Amino acid sequence: MPAWAGDSAQAEPLALRKIMQELGHNMQAITGAISQEEWGLVAKLAPKVAEHPEPPLTEKIRILAYLGTDATKFKNFDAQTHEAAQAMKLAAASSEGKAVLQSFAHVQESCLGCHQAFRKPFVEHFYGAR
Repeated sequence: MPAWAGDSAQAEPLALRKIMQELGHNMQAITGAISQEEWGLVAKLAPKVAEHPEPPLTEKIRILAYLGTDATKFKNFDAQTHEAAQAMKLAAASSEGKAVLQSFAHVQESCLGCHQAFRKPFVEHFYGAR
């Protein structure tokens, strides 16, 4: 189970937990599709990453309040993920394997950057996990 989810029995999981798990599953499916050069499947899955659901408004407000001045950085990572996943969809729709790989790498880089900057403190704050 990803650290993003936390495992504190006292903290009720945020909707963001499920969203992140879904993103992880979609990224794994994309990885498999890329390895098989199934560009149509990549094109179908990429929008699930680009247009992932957002948490409910009340949760979003809690998250943004916690992030404070880092909210812009957090939103920028999300925007980078969106743009790279859209580019991946377009490249896959054109069967441009090299461009798919480059876009996929950009998605991964934005995910990694966000996780490195926010995952641990986020989990500790919302779930009390250490």
